[in-house]
Amino acid sequence: MSVKYSNEHEWIRVEGDVGTVGISQYAQEQLGDVVFVDVPQAGRKIAKGESVAVVESVKAASDIYTPASGEVTEGNAGLTDSPGDINADPMGKGWIYKLKLSNPSDLDGLMDQAAYDAFVKSLS
Repeated sequence: MSVKYSNEHEWIRVEGDVGTVGISQYAQEQLGDVVFVDVPQAGRKIAKGESVAVVESVKAASDIYTPASGEVTEGNAGLTDSPGDINADPMGKGWIYKLKLSNPSDLDGLMDQAAYDAFVKSLS
């Protein structure tokens, strides 16, 4: 089960033809304390690069862009009551949505962990 990253700091973990998407540790650190998350509804068809969710923190509101095309199968309803899960566990309980991939080749342009770590390091 590999995790891939986008230039916008979203991650996607793929199991079979389903991807789980969230924001990276770096992204949640930049946002600060998350106070609200607007997750996409199941059944919504989304295209790679499209804004699909909004994460609001004490500092700013940020659009979340999907790293792959597909159909949303589930939004993380737990974030409604516990948006801070994104800060506490961005790669675990803080996932934002799941989607059934319509074009697995969308993942080809994403970064693996080592490439993403180098990308983040280049930002500072």
